[in-house]
Amino acid sequence: MIQALLPYPHINPVLLHLWGPLEIRWYGLAYIAGIVLAWWAVLRVLRNKALWAYPPFKGRPPATEDDIGDLVVWAIIGIILGGRLGWVLIYGTVLCSVTPDYAAFCDGLPAGFLTDPLRIIAAWEGGMSFHGGLLGAAIAVWLFCRRRKLVLLPVGDLACAFAPIGLFFGRIANFVNDELWGRVTNVPWAMIFPRGGPLPRHPSQLYEAALEGVVLFVLLQIALRVFRAHERPGLISALFFAGYGTFRFICEFFREPDAQFIGPVSMGMALSIPVWLAAGAFLWIAYTRPKTA
Repeated sequence: MIQALLPYPHINPVLLHLWGPLEIRWYGLAYIAGIVLAWWAVLRVLRNKALWAYPPFKGRPPATEDDIGDLVVWAIIGIILGGRLGWVLIYGTVLCSVTPDYAAFCDGLPAGFLTDPLRIIAAWEGGMSFHGGLLGAAIAVWLFCRRRKLVLLPVGDLACAFAPIGLFFGRIANFVNDELWGRVTNVPWAMIFPRGGPLPRHPSQLYEAALEGVVLFVLLQIALRVFRAHERPGLISALFFAGYGTFRFICEFFREPDAQFIGPVSMGMALSIPVWLAAGAFLWIAYTRPKTA
């Protein structure tokens, strides 16, 4: 049997048992850490007066610190609802209907959602879709800006500039949870995941943490602080969507696919297409509107 050269660090996904079914999991802490750090980073940017000195801002940031604090609450709700509903619609219905490999995992889905609707919101059973969470967060930002009468694109650019922080912690949590592992391989850094069978696999969660988290974050910060891309509202959002879609597409070559259709195209690859389309729409808006608008 092929042996992996890097041992998988066995980390209990439950950090602390409180009482009965109540427990603190690394996965939940990862979400909290990503959101809190992104919140803190946005506040630091808002206080950097040099970033807002030129048109279209003229010394006035697109939101106040209080606005961002309230927006975080809206975004959390959007991420949770969108992520869960996205999983139910994509994985709990599509994959459970067409993919035999999901038979044991689905446990009667999608019919189970009809007979027991509470399972739709039962995130503690597992199942969150990033693409659903992204859409939910986008809708939350849009609704919040409408309610507060804020300009949508600059606020969205702020959110996108620091979203990779949450992506990084989320992928690390996937690694700790022993889920979403990669394809079987014999590369020197392969690992044998306890729930992934006896063969060594790519630690694809770490690939995604590096690309979608670290690399994308650095690129967006360079665009913001060096090239001042935020002065064309929508441009940073375009760069985020384009970068995430590209890095996710690349990582799908190393990640165990959820399902295959249209030849070698996986579900993750297919879902990158609407992300790229969104990037193109934001790019078109950013360069067709006057910079001083």
